[in-house]
This record gives sequence, structure tokens and C-alpha cells, in this order.
Amino acid sequence: MDPAESLPAPVRVLNGQGTSPYVLLCEHASRFIPKEYKGLGLAAEDLTRHIAWDIGASNVAEGLSTLLDAPLVMAGYSRLLIDLNRPIGSATSIPEISENTVIPGNLALTPEDRKRRVALYFEPYQLAVRQLLDARREDATATTIIGVHSFTPIYKGMARPWHAGILYRNSRRFGHVLAATLGGPAKSIAENEPYQIEDDSDYTVPVHGEARGLDAVLVEIRQDLIADRDGAASWAARLAAALVSR
Repeated sequence: MDPAESLPAPVRVLNGQGTSPYVLLCEHASRFIPKEYKGLGLAAEDLTRHIAWDIGASNVAEGLSTLLDAPLVMAGYSRLLIDLNRPIGSATSIPEISENTVIPGNLALTPEDRKRRVALYFEPYQLAVRQLLDARREDATATTIIGVHSFTPIYKGMARPWHAGILYRNSRRFGHVLAATLGGPAKSIAENEPYQIEDDSDYTVPVHGEARGLDAVLVEIRQDLIADRDGAASWAARLAAALVSR
């Protein structure tokens, strides 16, 4: 590790005492990779792509936190180091390939390499979420978890026509009502698209939501709609209005 390099914290908690019933999580907020990893062997342009982070998601999440007075937990490092919304040990936890791009720096990792990434990046983030949720439970504060994400307009050559998707599993009523409030299919709002919640490919909803008996959904917004600050602000306002009206 370069001792002169200024490293971000692995997790940032914004507005931790917010009064909203919503807790916002942004697991793919950052594309930062320390110099010691040498960009994981990727070209510089690859590290600006969706494979490294959820483009626009952090700006939406921060805007939403302000509008709702909601706590927000944000990642400080790229999901290419370790994905905070994947169970440890899953094939996509430390991806060897993302979309069609091989990640050279993630090939042939030793068990010690993997444990180090868990300790440095995964556990601090999950601990911050657990502590926040524990505190709210002790205070009997109503809590619903909203994960803020973005997705690519095209994936492996297939166009994705939706503007946004609400992903849910056990929280069927909450997820369906939120999607409908945002406009439903008429406004290109999908339910459980472009992904579905599954135990082997998701962590936030199963662990922080369902295991605690809390409503939990992921909001996926098409990244070209939130890639600039105006678009992100517009979607933050739209989501805030929908969540407040529930």
C-alpha cells in the first residue's frame, strides 16, 4: 500500500439520526480502487464503466437522503474489489468477469487475499448497516430499507427498455405499491426487472431486510437517466414524492 495515498473510509454514514422511516443503502456508490491493486489490471476506461460502480446512484441517494431526512449508508470502494450486495463466497462476490470483461486482478486470489478484502471493505460496511438498524430497533423506530442502484441501458447486446425497476421478494405489497406510485408500466417502471432478488446474488434484502422482518426493496434506475446531476436530482425528487405519498 502506498503510504502517501489518501484512502477513503470503507463506509460513509450520512444523516445517521435522520427521522425518516426509510433507511437508504448505496452499496455501489464508489469506483475507488487503491493504487496497490493496480486497477485490477483493467484499462482506465473500464474503471469508469458500470462494472466498477452504479453510475449516478450516489447522487440519487444523497439527494433522496436530504429530501426525506433519511439515514444513508454509502460504500467507499469499488464493487470490483468485493461486492457489498453479494454473499461472501458467491461467484459474483469478487468477480473474475463482469459483463464480458475479465478482471485480471481478481483471478487466482488466495484465501488470504479474499479474507483481507472481506475485512477491509465488506465487514466495515455491513457493520455500519447493522449498527444503524440495531439502534433504530432499540428506539422502536419504524424502518423500511431502500437500496439505490442503477443499471445499464444495454446488457450483453440486449436493450433494457425500462426507466426504473423496483426489486422485491417478501415485500410484495410495498414493492408493488411503490412501482405503481411511480407510474407503473405506463411510465416504464417495472417490477423485478432487470434483476430478481435471490439468496445467492443478493445480500441487502435477504440479510438486512427479510432476516429482520423489515420491508426492503432495491430501486434500480437506468443509468443514462441519472448520469448527470440534473437527472439524479430529478429522480431523487420523484422517488421522494412517491415514498412520502405511500
